[in-house]
Amino acid sequence: MWTRDLVLIILVNLCVFTNHIMSLSTFPFYIQGLGGTEALAGMCAAFFCLVAVVVRPFVGWLLDNGARRVVLVVGLVLLALAPVGYVCVPVLSMAILFRMVHGAALSLSNSTTATVASDVITRPRFAEGMGYFGMATALASAIAPALGLELMGFGFNVLYLAAAAISVVALVLFCFIRTPKPQVEKRPLSLKGLVNRDSLPATCTMLVFMFTFGALENFVAIYAANEGLPSGSLYFLVMSVVLLLVRVFLGKMVDECGEAFFVYTGNVAMICALLLLALLPNTVTFLVSGALAGYAFGGLEPALQSMAVHTASDETRGSANSTFLCGYDIGYGLGGGVSGVLITSIGYGNMWAIVSLACVASVVLYVTWARHSDTSFSKALAAARK
Repeated sequence: MWTRDLVLIILVNLCVFTNHIMSLSTFPFYIQGLGGTEALAGMCAAFFCLVAVVVRPFVGWLLDNGARRVVLVVGLVLLALAPVGYVCVPVLSMAILFRMVHGAALSLSNSTTATVASDVITRPRFAEGMGYFGMATALASAIAPALGLELMGFGFNVLYLAAAAISVVALVLFCFIRTPKPQVEKRPLSLKGLVNRDSLPATCTMLVFMFTFGALENFVAIYAANEGLPSGSLYFLVMSVVLLLVRVFLGKMVDECGEAFFVYTGNVAMICALLLLALLPNTVTFLVSGALAGYAFGGLEPALQSMAVHTASDETRGSANSTFLCGYDIGYGLGGGVSGVLITSIGYGNMWAIVSLACVASVVLYVTWARHSDTSFSKALAAARK
């Protein structure tokens, strides 16, 4: 399983998410520095994800037509240019515009890295391999918030130029990857072909869950500063260490047991994480919340992405990944936007409590629909045991 190309695409993905999360965790501070509010910061998160959602289906179509290299190169170039835009034109209206460009760049980049990883991972260990691929996200989630907040101390120019440089490193690494060239029949662009219907059960389950993650990643650092809690970077560090451990030690569980275990336990863990922030905000519960959130995302995201993609063929793997990541983006963007509005109207504590209800909806959606779909690992394993 551990080929040179898999290692390199994991490193490229690490750079992509380091660039993204460095900007993500500091952008509300940047907006405040330009005179904006939490609600506007939440709107920027929503716009970021809206653009990513609009772009992703077309990215999937390009990938299904074999355009792996050119799509990723364009994405990495835009990932470098968007932070440079924050530096060169530091005004609110342009910050929103460049944030939207950043959303398109992420869509191009991580849809392609996920598809290339799907190409090179062996089928019998697919969920395990996707879990290892997702470790790049875990590592980025661990180092990028702390790195971003530290660099922010030297000024936003230093922060965003560093983010651009990291994208350039990813571009150099990608030059050494031998991307697969699947022999696929060219497919005309059509609305029907932009969405992979087989991946919708996993996608919708993830979409609802991502409300919670959109709220956490956009606002937990500012919440910590307001409440006198430890640095938001420490929260992300604890979260990411647990996330990494889950993917290292429990990565095989989806292949062996199905995705249901992580859907149930992950949503319960996230409910507890958010309620601790809402009801018992102190240093200990803050760190426990980070650990619970790390377990939730660390198990749930790769399990559902594997479910969405594992039955896809070479001709549909790009659209399966892009459809799943659309759900990721929609949930994340709505979570950030809605939570920003809730903070302004009813405060942080009530916001965390309300957002936790998304986990209940995610479980209900999985139980009533997703676990019965043909793409469910759990259903397939249950049938095999019979």
